[in-house]
Amino acid sequence: MTDAVTLDAYGALTEPTTLTIQRLLPGPIERVWAYLTDSDLRRRWLAAGTMELEVGAEFELVWRNDELTTPPGTRPPEFAAEHRMTSRITEVDAPHRLAFTFGQAGHVAFELKPVGNKVLLTLVHRRLPDRATMLKVSAGWHMHLDVLAARADGVEPAPFWDGWSRLQAEYDARLPG
Repeated sequence: MTDAVTLDAYGALTEPTTLTIQRLLPGPIERVWAYLTDSDLRRRWLAAGTMELEVGAEFELVWRNDELTTPPGTRPPEFAAEHRMTSRITEVDAPHRLAFTFGQAGHVAFELKPVGNKVLLTLVHRRLPDRATMLKVSAGWHMHLDVLAARADGVEPAPFWDGWSRLQAEYDARLPG
């Protein structure tokens, strides 16, 4: 794999209940690791929450998606301004791999691999419980990773909620029913 690699921006089901999605981000790997593990950096693209990087440690993720982009776009009525989820660290291999439970909606693993002066981030979300959750999670991870890529590149991301709504419809057409 080289810096010239072009990734499909869309996630794919690599097993019936497993979403895999990748992004090639500017390095170094320690910088991308910090975006995953530091609450202040993570809240700029995903969710706040202090993590003790130790297997078995419990932590809370706090989403405030309206604060991710300016403007935020139109939040769908089924979403609150804030969402909280308790998770537990299941694997830490700094700065290469971080895995944790995702509330009641499966398990998430991030793998980081240097590729020249960039970092290949691979996210694998396993054990998605049903199609509705799969569509929300697919659109969510896709949009959150787009925000991360924009932040890492030093550019303003597109409005979060408008992108999420568009992507949910696109994943509905892309993923098997």
